[in-house]
Amino acid sequence: MKTFYLTYFLIASFCIQAQSNFNSKDYSVTLDDIQTNVFDQDSTANAIVLYEYGKSYIDDQTFNLVSEVKRKIKILNSNGFDKATISIVLHQDGSKKEIIKNIMATTYNLNGTSVIHTKLRDSDIYKEQYNTKNTITKFTLPNVKEGSVITYSYTTESPYIYNYQGWEFQDDIPKLYSEYNTSIPANYEYHIKLVGFLKLKVNESAIESTCITVRGGGYADCTVSKYVMEDVPAFIEEDYMTTKDNYLSKLGYELNTVKLFDGRIDKISKTWKDVDKELKSDSRFGRQLSVNVSNESVFPETDPLKRAESIYAYVQNKFTWNEKYNIFGDISIKDLMKTKSGNVSEINILLHNLLEENNIEVLPVLLSTRANGFTTKLFPVISEFNYLIVQATINNQTYLLDATDPYMSFGELPFRCLNGDGRLLDFKNGSTWIEISPKKTSTIQYKVDLKLEENDLLVGKVNVNATGYHAYPLKKSYYSNQSEYLKQYQEKYNLITFSDHKVTSKDKTSFDYQEEFTIEYPTENINENLYINPFLFKLMSENPFKLKDRTYPIDFGYKDAYLYTLKIDLNNNYEILEIPEEVNMSLPNNKGLLIFSTKIIDNDLVLYFKFTFNEPIYNPEYYESLKVFMSTIVDAQKNSLIVLKHK
Repeated sequence: MKTFYLTYFLIASFCIQAQSNFNSKDYSVTLDDIQTNVFDQDSTANAIVLYEYGKSYIDDQTFNLVSEVKRKIKILNSNGFDKATISIVLHQDGSKKEIIKNIMATTYNLNGTSVIHTKLRDSDIYKEQYNTKNTITKFTLPNVKEGSVITYSYTTESPYIYNYQGWEFQDDIPKLYSEYNTSIPANYEYHIKLVGFLKLKVNESAIESTCITVRGGGYADCTVSKYVMEDVPAFIEEDYMTTKDNYLSKLGYELNTVKLFDGRIDKISKTWKDVDKELKSDSRFGRQLSVNVSNESVFPETDPLKRAESIYAYVQNKFTWNEKYNIFGDISIKDLMKTKSGNVSEINILLHNLLEENNIEVLPVLLSTRANGFTTKLFPVISEFNYLIVQATINNQTYLLDATDPYMSFGELPFRCLNGDGRLLDFKNGSTWIEISPKKTSTIQYKVDLKLEENDLLVGKVNVNATGYHAYPLKKSYYSNQSEYLKQYQEKYNLITFSDHKVTSKDKTSFDYQEEFTIEYPTENINENLYINPFLFKLMSENPFKLKDRTYPIDFGYKDAYLYTLKIDLNNNYEILEIPEEVNMSLPNNKGLLIFSTKIIDNDLVLYFKFTFNEPIYNPEYYESLKVFMSTIVDAQKNSLIVLKHK
């Protein structure tokens, strides 16, 4: 049997009990399938895949890749009607193109005690050109209603046998049964990658002798495999995650080696040593790393760190990112220097070259952004990378740099880059994986110092200090439109009057952002008692975690901390009737901490509220704890009260 690899990125058990009334054993539609209109295991489901079957194999006459698909879906309500519209993307390149055939589809409805079958007509199938290399075949099943069962099947045929058909076990609706069968000739060796957190119910393979024959007496055996998942939960997106493609349970294939019938071996999947060599000599990439830019500017600083910071600031301020990635497309440093605008690779390669020519040790780093998905680490898949940054080593310290954003500080990467590891390209010693993770904790702190005047008005100063990724949106908002900045505060907190605003941090590329302003805030007087919600500024307004279960990581991207302090000078005129209860809470294994206390010191009421997240990423088993943690944080800010009365 040929060898292959099943890569489990992250695996966790998750199970729902299939409702027995539905037939999930085969493609046939039963009366129970039509009559049953509830799915107790997921009351939010709009539709359910009751059964799906896929089969892919190499045709021994045409040697094309043939894929057969069958699917049976229950429509529970009108929000599930979109599942009755099917789109299949087909690729074409010159004279070679994929085709689709044998499309059959039927809608089943109940009319009294009779089952009504409505078949798809050929005239309801249409094609549209998506782009120069892809068409989409579409059809919508007829007569779909709440409670309908739909079935459809089709066959695709592809000349692109190097791109073996993958299979998605998971979707945004539950699936009771999902089966995929493959037949792969022994002369094709693929890396097989299982992505996601769900376990296969069936994972078995066997050898089929002489499945492929060719003229001249050549033949090949095939590895025949069967993969099954049952009771697959719907994948529901929630805050604090990268792209869902990182977590959807699916099979993917990457061709490694083709053994030709004449004995030759065609190595398709390259090693990193091969990739390094190709990238180094590539005219659109590697050669741009040696383009001379010494006449671009002069940087006289003798201290290497200050010189590097000066170069970084120069590129950051003089060149504009056109918001295109295009890291292996058309790259021209000379064009960038003329137009002052370019893509990610052009800007950061210019930064690389300027640093190198000014005696700073630098190397390029390839990565994949959060929206693009994780990269495969078992073997090189260069197409999975879509971004380039620079690593600089100065005085034995490493800094990861990206000059595309005018608000980032030296050594800080845009949030889009925080997506696991990157590939450090060292063409002399060989490339390696490095961690792309912020070294510093991002923080935000509100320090509110007020005095309660005799007219029951709170008056005083507020100091805001934010660092890292918490500073970024404040810097961007302020420096992009300073005249409107305070109005945004006023609109968000309409009960507070703001004045005397001042920013005290250095500039828009500082790691921190510091501001201060004066406020006036009226208390609420009910029956001679004063009621004050002490959280004039909310650190978190709602709990972002609402799912019953979450089977994928909680990815904040960075460690962070929140702090809110409030001091109210009671001016010897008020008696305290009620203050908030103290709260002390921690996440399991000290992964986070919440402290909330209120004290009376002399004639001042002092409130201290702090919570921290000590990890950038939490595994799914922390989800329930995080949900409770967040709920406590939000509840404390919404429902805390200070009650006073005049002495």
